[in-house]
Amino acid sequence: MRVPSATHVVLIPSYNPGRLLGPTLAGAMGAWAPVWVVDDGSTDGSLAAAEAADRVIRRARNGGKGAAVRDGAAAAAEAGFTHVLTMDADGQHPAGLIPRFMEVSRANPGAMVLGVPVFGAEAPALRVLGRRVSNWWTRLETGGAVADSLFGFRVYPVGKLLAVLRESRHMRGYDLEVEAAVRLVWGGTTAINLPAPVAYPARSEGGVSHFRYLRDNALLAGMHARLLLAMLRGRR
Repeated sequence: MRVPSATHVVLIPSYNPGRLLGPTLAGAMGAWAPVWVVDDGSTDGSLAAAEAADRVIRRARNGGKGAAVRDGAAAAAEAGFTHVLTMDADGQHPAGLIPRFMEVSRANPGAMVLGVPVFGAEAPALRVLGRRVSNWWTRLETGGAVADSLFGFRVYPVGKLLAVLRESRHMRGYDLEVEAAVRLVWGGTTAINLPAPVAYPARSEGGVSHFRYLRDNALLAGMHARLLLAMLRGRR
């Protein structure tokens, strides 16, 4: 049953997600209204599937996940929405849990609701290991408030999210989830952590990943160094 809302919108940033955007979008739209897609300069023909969304925001060129979320959040705020639930376009996140996360957000409007992934046997070992390292640093930076730093299935108060995005020249790529959560906690936002299963569709099922292990983990390492330095200097 599709739950309508005038305050909470589902936001799906999308860049060359392949054929899984259609099922992902259908799952989200079966659970919630409205659902928006931010197409981040896709070149794989997936824009046709995105047209089924309640709204499509098109970026002329690829700018990164954080940039797409920023544009979608800004449009949501302009339209009068107070919260955005972000989820990936590649079939990894559980659309069936959208109403649950939104319900918790409505009951705690000042908080952010963060998904904590429950991994299956198919989860790539390197990705799980890299996440553990990032989570260790994030718990240090937030006093344990954030249970998982990288899972993109989460609900943000849109005004608070835009504030931290606009204050920084960072958070335009995969560093979005980590740094946004850390800086929101530093600013006094409560983090509510909820378990959520994560799927890793195989290539034969249409699975696509733009995460590059060495490149993106180097980016995350540099980001944590910058955050720790800011924390030690008291410049949160």
